[in-house]
Amino acid sequence: MVHLRRNMILSGHRCWRETIMARSRAKVDQLAYRPHGRELDVEVFLFSELRRRVTRAEILALYHYSFHTLICVTEGEVTQLVDFQPVACSAGSLLVLRPGQVHSFGSDEGWDGWMVLFRAEFLPSETQTTADLLPALGLDRLPDHLPLSSGDFQAVSAVITRMRLDAAIEAAPKDLHALLRYQLCALLLRLTILQDRQIGSADAANLALQRFAKFRKLVEQNYAGWHQVAAYAAALGCTEKSLTRAAMEATGQSAKSVITARIALEAKRLLVHTDRPIYLIAEGLGFEEATNFAKFFKRETDSTPLAFRRQYKT
Repeated sequence: MVHLRRNMILSGHRCWRETIMARSRAKVDQLAYRPHGRELDVEVFLFSELRRRVTRAEILALYHYSFHTLICVTEGEVTQLVDFQPVACSAGSLLVLRPGQVHSFGSDEGWDGWMVLFRAEFLPSETQTTADLLPALGLDRLPDHLPLSSGDFQAVSAVITRMRLDAAIEAAPKDLHALLRYQLCALLLRLTILQDRQIGSADAANLALQRFAKFRKLVEQNYAGWHQVAAYAAALGCTEKSLTRAAMEATGQSAKSVITARIALEAKRLLVHTDRPIYLIAEGLGFEEATNFAKFFKRETDSTPLAFRRQYKT
């Protein structure tokens, strides 16, 4: 029975991915932040409202965002696409989409949910906050998909609903932006607390996980130039073995796998977001030869760079 259920799930994912690929022949569209209605730096609305504003083809397209998006599914089920990977969502699922990520709603039917859009500039910078007021907004600590319990879902929904109502009040723009800004910060802090609670308070303070968090930040900054675990271990002042142990504890993957996955993800983004020649993409990602990049990409994705690009471009 377990094997049958697993086969059904895998089969469902395959069918869904084939559907997405069939819809994804057009170039991935770049979306800039353009609020609908009032000119606010954060926008809150229901997916069902978006469905009434745009065409079905626009809903089902693949997009590359230049802003942050939170999607909190309130009812139904849907499998969405985040950075080319399917994410099964149901009521209580919260997606955290960051600038640069690729996303598709997957379906325009059978589900609804809150959407919160905001630019990174809307959040207070480190120089504008104090540790006592805003210790950490937690965007870098949140996963792409955060499942919420029933109670947590109700609390998060209440915050988003309040933001939606307050965004419509008559107030001076400066005051209204300040109110929504603090509400957004409170929401992100709540989500960070929920994430830490899910992984366990002891683990949240664990030295290995702290080391992995620093490692992940370094990977984000240096993946194009540092391809070897040794470079990161040296920068962190630890051994390669301890860094790999930290990565395994945090993600179940080796440190090397984390690095290669980030390089492969950026390669995918560049292949579908841009018309840049493949040899220039290879060069920008730290490969001396385009043939080495092609071998790497084939090994990591089971597709050649050219074939992958053709899947998402006309």
